[in-house]
Amino acid sequence: MASHPDSLAAGAAVYNRARALVMKFGWNAVAYQILNPGFALWLSRADDAVAGFARCSRRWVVAGAPICERDRLPEIVQQFEADARTDGCRVCYFGAAVRLYEGCRNPPQHSVVCLGAQPVWNPAGWQKMLRRRSSVRAQIHRARNKSVVADHCPNPDDALIARMQAVLNAWIAHRHMPPMHFLVEPETLHRLEDRRVFLATQGGCLVGFLIASPIPARGGWLVEQIIRRPDAPNGTNELLVHTAMVTFAAEHCPYVTLGLVPLSSRVPADGPANPLWLKILFAWVRAHGRRFYNFQGLENFKSKFQPDQWEPIYAIATEPRFSFRTLWSIAAAFSHNNSPLVHCFRALGMAIREEFGRMIGR
Repeated sequence: MASHPDSLAAGAAVYNRARALVMKFGWNAVAYQILNPGFALWLSRADDAVAGFARCSRRWVVAGAPICERDRLPEIVQQFEADARTDGCRVCYFGAAVRLYEGCRNPPQHSVVCLGAQPVWNPAGWQKMLRRRSSVRAQIHRARNKSVVADHCPNPDDALIARMQAVLNAWIAHRHMPPMHFLVEPETLHRLEDRRVFLATQGGCLVGFLIASPIPARGGWLVEQIIRRPDAPNGTNELLVHTAMVTFAAEHCPYVTLGLVPLSSRVPADGPANPLWLKILFAWVRAHGRRFYNFQGLENFKSKFQPDQWEPIYAIATEPRFSFRTLWSIAAAFSHNNSPLVHCFRALGMAIREEFGRMIGR
């Protein structure tokens, strides 16, 4: 059973069942994100499992893995892949973690590539980390010295959500590329019921916010978004992360992640060997794609908080060898099922306009 992404208003029962399953069995860091706009929702025959996916280029690109009781995962994977074949599609699990990797790493049924790694903390050790990291303390103090205050906001009302939307719009306008979707969907402010919200204000003006989504089966949280106004004081992001971690530590939460760092250098050496063509492509993107997306800067930001560990994150495809067509499908999922080339040309156009503006300014 699948629900088209644009039919969720009519299929409220499917959405509500999916949410119930996520809140019971969600183990992957990205599990809750299948409830974001744009996902098709698949339910198992027994109504005891759900998966969120985007259909792109004859691929079902899945967010993480099917969500179900752990012992049921092999059977649910078989059901899901059978339904995809009936639709004439292969499957790619994007953002899969160790549970699915352990069950799907043997050819010829599946191929596996490593996408990067995600940093993980037990917030109980946060203050100990902070005592060791003078650079993080300095950033937090820099924001506080500019009168920035960060607090947990349990129930944002409509007026506050409108202010958050204004900050989000300013952040998007300042980016070097068009907004992406799928697992980096920016439009989440109308679905905050299970999420945690932390606000950064300066003199009563909202300058940033952090949204964390639940990882129920681990009793943890994914820091899904850290958004700040372009003119927010330096250290605002660090203060938001610190406030969230202190709050989670007080609640005895054992697991927090800041999410995937694509192309991370922290992946284990004993993981799957990516095909040569993909290694070359990843190396080129990491070296030359900084104009559009700073992978190294993202890794530096997350690693400065000294995570307890880095968990490898995979893409697992139902094909003997991971193909360029599957990579293309993943890119299409992030560009809202538009051509990745169109997305790249839009990003290039934005970069040229920005550079031209700078030249005029000089």
